[in-house]
Amino acid sequence: MSSPARTVLVTGSAKRLGREIALTLARAGWQVAVHYRGSVDEAMQTVADCDLLTSAAAFDADLADEAAVRALLPRVVAQFGQVDAVVNSAALFEHDSAGTFGYAALEKHLRANTGAPILLAQALHAHVRQRSGKGVVVNLLDQKLWNQNPDFLSYTLSKAALEAANTMLAMALAPDVRVVGVAPGLTLTSEYLSPEKFAALHQLSPLGRSSTPADVAGAVKFALENGSITGTTLLVDGGQHLMRFSRDFSMM
Repeated sequence: MSSPARTVLVTGSAKRLGREIALTLARAGWQVAVHYRGSVDEAMQTVADCDLLTSAAAFDADLADEAAVRALLPRVVAQFGQVDAVVNSAALFEHDSAGTFGYAALEKHLRANTGAPILLAQALHAHVRQRSGKGVVVNLLDQKLWNQNPDFLSYTLSKAALEAANTMLAMALAPDVRVVGVAPGLTLTSEYLSPEKFAALHQLSPLGRSSTPADVAGAVKFALENGSITGTTLLVDGGQHLMRFSRDFSMM
């Protein structure tokens, strides 16, 4: 009798990097729970594209809402029967600095970028212990943590807290759940960068290019499937963390 298909919840997988991760894992045979907040049309498209490869379904939740986060994994379990992994890809990325910092901005980033991943790891741990299984959590971090600059202060603090949680959760949830970080470099353009500026900045690395969505998604897949990795972070950035940038890419 064949074992049931593995199921992964990928937060923020309606579009951008989360969508690439969802599609990569669907190609590898994972059933995919596509999480989104407001991008319903994009989420439905990701589900449709994953459905061509495996089973998929969409789940909405505001990751800043603790009750919504606590309800998310049980909803996925009700749909698929079990969950084997969580990829925390969703992130709030809003600009602030030492001059504009305030409690409200920090709290927003900590809720979505730190608190939600920890709660989902907690929920996965309880779920796999209940069925005597094993689980994996992959947290998307940022090469910025190894190459700090003063921009996006609250975002960076929230990701630094998540990187610390990576270590503590790996210790606390073992041997039932592995916890691995994946830290991309400059991977996709944003509202802060023109296509031309992005292309130039993407080349600023020892390898002559930073990470692509496929690079990052491949690293996530590797982290999920290699049973000997926990409590560490894979930097997938073309070596950008080895360089010194005085400002965030978007401010350069």
